[in-house]
Amino acid sequence: MILMCLRIVLMNTPHRRTLRSSALLAAGALALSGCGALSDDTASVDDGIQVVAAFYPLQYVAERVAGDRVDVENLTQPGGEPHDLELTPRETGAIVDADLVVFETGFQPTVDDSVEANATGEVLDVADVVDLQKVEEHEDEHADEGEHEEEGHDHGDVDPHFWQDPLRMADLGDAVAERLGEVDPDHADDYTANAADLRTDLEALDASYESTLQTCERSTVVVSHDAFSYLTKYGLDMEPINGLSPEAEPTPADRARLEDLIREDGITTVFSERLATKRLANAVAEDAGVTTAVLDPIEGLSDETSDDDYLTLMAANLQALVKANGCR
Repeated sequence: MILMCLRIVLMNTPHRRTLRSSALLAAGALALSGCGALSDDTASVDDGIQVVAAFYPLQYVAERVAGDRVDVENLTQPGGEPHDLELTPRETGAIVDADLVVFETGFQPTVDDSVEANATGEVLDVADVVDLQKVEEHEDEHADEGEHEEEGHDHGDVDPHFWQDPLRMADLGDAVAERLGEVDPDHADDYTANAADLRTDLEALDASYESTLQTCERSTVVVSHDAFSYLTKYGLDMEPINGLSPEAEPTPADRARLEDLIREDGITTVFSERLATKRLANAVAEDAGVTTAVLDPIEGLSDETSDDDYLTLMAANLQALVKANGCR
């Protein structure tokens, strides 16, 4: 009798992403109250399209493209460092149940592993649809980084922080719209229109960065970790204290070189960030006799930025760069 009821439940499950969870729910309900108690409720477990985004910039794009039609869940909770994410059983279940998972290979290895093992719906890997730029190491810089960097933070030979370039974010929006249109064909035109609106906003942001950063007295920017290399398209020279991982420690030679550079180029500010430690940025600034400020890598929101979004945070970063580099 139980097997027959389970077979009925699975046959009436509307999307494949609910097969595993529906089976478990059905088994538990049967054990407690018998087949009749299931009635028609199990067949309505699916109440809309579910999208899972691995971390904030992907969530922002997915929500803008999806609009009100789709529920988007972020695996990285506000205030959490996305590099350090460890998935809970509930978050793993969200991957199982999602119609679409948006993630970036190499940025969060635990997510990569879980998507490969557990995703039952569609998956969209940012690395497949966005042109990620190659990592360019400065000569002798971070020579010992591999000794300090945690294995889970090895991003390979590409820089994953593509969202610092608004136009690459727009490309992701187009890809999300296309994939959502495949999952939900009845509303494909809506997703396409939303992606076009997003691109308009992102192109305006890109134009603002382009015009504003052409008028700066200085082009060198000292940042906490190497999360801002995509900003070099605007003529900036990014000098990270740490490597691609926020936890990577600079060598004494790196610190000495940076402090000399700060003095020689007249740099006024060393930038730290919100979600990672400010210890090294503060130490370098103190040794060089300059101030500190925040340049948000926008890897996630925090209590301080809970009312912000990608656009407002990028605008705040632009103003911080203007002040630090003497832009007119």
